Amino acid sequence: MSRLWRRIVAALHKAFTKDTLRRGVKWGEENLPPGVHSLLGGLLLIGGVFGFLPILGFWMIPLGAALIALDIPPLRRRLMAWLGGDPEHTARN
Repeated sequence: MSRLWRRIVAALHKAFTKDTLRRGVKWGEENLPPGVHSLLGGLLLIGGVFGFLPILGFWMIPLGAALIALDIPPLRRRLMAWLGGDPEHTARN
């Protein structure tokens, strides 16, 4: 297995831990207005595509998708249920 492939797999494994994703979503919920979630999420997704570059990382892909999900109510409920949060308490309808 190539070194780059191992690095990609390790970064994705780290990014997909619920605790890491939960912290990123909590930060986005507390510090960003609702419309900006999608904008920042899109930028993270684009940056994640270039994760093989030194400054960017593949961890950006799941975090970007989670931030976009915060602005879409059905996806928000599913995300919060998966992360173990209370969707009724955190809903911003």
